[in-house]
Amino acid sequence: MPTISKTRFVIAVPDLKSSAAFYRDVLGFTIDQISDSGWLFYTSGDCIIMAGECPDAIPPRKLGDHSYFAYLQIDEIDSFYASVLAWDAEICKTIRDEPWGMREFGLVTVDGHRIMFAAPKS
Repeated sequence: MPTISKTRFVIAVPDLKSSAAFYRDVLGFTIDQISDSGWLFYTSGDCIIMAGECPDAIPPRKLGDHSYFAYLQIDEIDSFYASVLAWDAEICKTIRDEPWGMREFGLVTVDGHRIMFAAPKS
């Protein structure tokens, strides 16, 4: 069985420009252009999100539970949570300690995708 060495996520977004601004300004990702103008790569640490503009696709908000696409383990979760609140980001799960040993919160991106952020409880 091979070992997974890096993760990449592929998402469809209705508006690439507003999506990129959210990931850059609210979540702190670096935005990388590639040779295809319909795609941008959002990078933070070892995480890369490959975003393709698909204005006619089902809006992520209408996918219900299936709009979750990532569970990202980070450091300094409390200060990061405070920073996304300062941007008035939509929170779908307030920060809390969970019985499985993680402190986590969930947010909804400007596109309607949901991401869970977590850190091991100290």
